Amino acid sequence: MTSHPFFNFICGCVFTLFLVALFPQNQKNQQTESSEIPRAESLKITGEIRTRSSSSDRSAILTREDNGHYWTYAEIDGVPIKFLADTGASVVALTWRDASLLRLKPETRDFKWLIRTANGETLGASVMIDHIRIGKVEIENVEAMIMQEGLMDTSLLGISFLEKLDSYEFNGERMLIRQ
Repeated sequence: MTSHPFFNFICGCVFTLFLVALFPQNQKNQQTESSEIPRAESLKITGEIRTRSSSSDRSAILTREDNGHYWTYAEIDGVPIKFLADTGASVVALTWRDASLLRLKPETRDFKWLIRTANGETLGASVMIDHIRIGKVEIENVEAMIMQEGLMDTSLLGISFLEKLDSYEFNGERMLIRQ
């Protein structure tokens, strides 16, 4: 009894899909379980915030803190800014306070861009960040939004940064970013 070529093709496709599901590749744009921007009350941080370079040439490791989120300090124009890594944020989102520390003069910006968050809609001001450095990883020309004053307690490291990486992956208590 000979099998039909179309049947063989379908069996091969099903087997390939099975293997892909069984052994997923690390995707550049992985999503966390919750893509919501955290509410201010969930941003209480405990423990030490650690970012260290891994043995790879241009990579860094972000450690998951007690609240379940991955935090890091990133250097922007020589100023360390604390960020929450957020794969649900389309762009890097800067608090008014952090934008002021970076001398971006948020009070002079045009807050005309509609932004949808888990907490509702608001307006943001678009800026371009020349470079963001975390450990040995340095990304240039990163689109960002300055959020209205009082809206957020912490800045978010969103997809406009993460998509410029070669990869990022979550492995237990660690988030590894590679350039």
